Amino acid sequence: MSETAKARHLLIKYCTGNGIDVGFGGDKICAHAISIDLPTPYTCVGMDVTQLKGDGTNLYWFRHESLDFVYSSHLLEDFENTTAVLFEWCRVLKVGGYLVLLLPDQKIYSKFSWNEHHHYMDFSAEFVKQRMPDDNMTLIYESGIIYDYNFALVYQKNK
Repeated sequence: MSETAKARHLLIKYCTGNGIDVGFGGDKICAHAISIDLPTPYTCVGMDVTQLKGDGTNLYWFRHESLDFVYSSHLLEDFENTTAVLFEWCRVLKVGGYLVLLLPDQKIYSKFSWNEHHHYMDFSAEFVKQRMPDDNMTLIYESGIIYDYNFALVYQKNK
């Protein structure tokens, strides 16, 4: 079962309109999301196909403020420059749009498993919140730890 499948019921309400699922691993948050993943994804936990191929750091397919949501599960922790990736994901959101993140708390996750792609041992909700680069983003939902080691953050673009 994918991490998205575990938390879909909590996060799906933020994924309406036109949006993307970045690093979806075969299981999109919703059927209408445009899926983005590596040309050869390193995980595949579902049957959905990759529509756009890329690593998620550059969303050049989309204009500024063109999407209603950006969803990503278990990808942000794979990037060394978290702030730059968050900035890019916020760039494509319309005013009122949502950045929906489902991520592992690394200290807890490391008790269950190890992933060589994770860059920070202190990756957590606080880590992400401190690196949110856009003053126009307001945190509207924070889950705490769910499903063993996950946390969810939802930001809304306000200007």
